[in-house]
Amino acid sequence: MNEFHNKNKSQIANLPIGIFDSGVGGLTVYRALHNRLPSERFIYLGDTARVPYGTKSLTTVERYAIENSQFLAARGIKLLVVACNTASALALPKIRAQIGIDVVGVIGPGARKAVAVTQSEKNPKIGVIATEATVSSNAYAVSIKQASEAAEVLQIACPLFVPLAEENWTQETETFSIAKKYLNKIIEFAPNALVLGCTHYPILREVIQQTVGFNVTLIDSGEATAEEVEKLLREKGLANTKQISYNRGRRLCDDLDHFYVTDAAERFARVAERFLGSQPAKLEAIEVFGIDKLK
Repeated sequence: MNEFHNKNKSQIANLPIGIFDSGVGGLTVYRALHNRLPSERFIYLGDTARVPYGTKSLTTVERYAIENSQFLAARGIKLLVVACNTASALALPKIRAQIGIDVVGVIGPGARKAVAVTQSEKNPKIGVIATEATVSSNAYAVSIKQASEAAEVLQIACPLFVPLAEENWTQETETFSIAKKYLNKIIEFAPNALVLGCTHYPILREVIQQTVGFNVTLIDSGEATAEEVEKLLREKGLANTKQISYNRGRRLCDDLDHFYVTDAAERFARVAERFLGSQPAKLEAIEVFGIDKLK
């Protein structure tokens, strides 16, 4: 931390942004950040050896999240994005206490964006679809209520959306059938906005939109997070000013971004190609287990 704080603002601005997720879903958050902030560099860690986090205890999730955060902080980042919904719901305070740099989760931005797009409604109704663990944590409902006491919230778990997204089953009849079954209560609820509260769900955006109807505004938590990261960097004067994207014709997963996984690198690369259209140019399998290995 001392080395980070000893740098001047221009040096810090040129550092990359760190992102971690329990697996591959956070790639949609990476995409949103990359598209909104094309002059920034990114370091991504997918903790594929320990996925899923949703079945783990609070203590375990906090430990994994801190280890991942310290791994990225040790590689010199100016800001950390916690792309994992479970870690965002359970571990942000502990992460912030440990690494000493700005940390942005995905739940708060998604909730605030949903409130913002429904603020003109007399009786705003916001739906949330997420994994069972995220729904059980009630984190989105709490964040939405903090931003708007008037908002009515309905949360639904859609666990099969994760494997469907990873298989890239975005147009299959079975996917539409599953979506209709999951989202029936959402349709009856008739929300003004629907939060995609899992990083995998934007891959199925078209299916979800067609199922709930085009009068419902879909909120991609990754895109909302990218908006808040852009605002934070601008307010703190930490946006990269080198315009590297325009100088090099930047693309997703190019060699300016570094990807790490804790297991199954080949599978990660395949899913990355499905999600992003290309495999990471720099992908490395590593271990983050145990604080001693982070130094």
